[in-house]
Amino acid sequence: MPTAEKKLISQPGAVPGKLPGTKPWNRVNLPVYSISSKKGDACNMNIITYASAISMKPKRFVCGIYHDTKTLENTASTGEFVLQLLSSSQYRLVTLLGKQSGNNIDKTALLHKRDELQWWKGYPVLKNCLAVMLLKTLQEFDAGDHQCFICDVTAYKNCNPGQPLTLDILRQHKLVRI
Repeated sequence: MPTAEKKLISQPGAVPGKLPGTKPWNRVNLPVYSISSKKGDACNMNIITYASAISMKPKRFVCGIYHDTKTLENTASTGEFVLQLLSSSQYRLVTLLGKQSGNNIDKTALLHKRDELQWWKGYPVLKNCLAVMLLKTLQEFDAGDHQCFICDVTAYKNCNPGQPLTLDILRQHKLVRI
């Protein structure tokens, strides 16, 4: 029996192969994205980790957007948004884009003031992101504390070289608890 497994088994209440106190869904090192959404002239960005490709042909993504957010309001009304793959160097943006509400502050105005934005397909996007994808909603449904969007990728662009931002990087910087 491997040493690590022996150690797990020897702990009170331990089950072989299970890490104590760790939920299985928190063990995955997911990529971190940002959504750029708009409704009329008002734009917003947020952080999203519940995003995944679900079809190769046609290329489709599924995205979970938290309820009661400006991003959900925008995407539900327009049926379109930009999914941005963040760079590992962009971890500091999580405080602005993920821990503050677009209902209370104008995130894109702050990013514009810091010269961090450029325009792509009519949306503000982060200059240093790795890639952008324009998504068109095909189906939307309630998924608990998130609204689920199944989307076609209608356009995409690789913007910069580099490594993607991941949950492990956010954990290292103590920006998430999972």
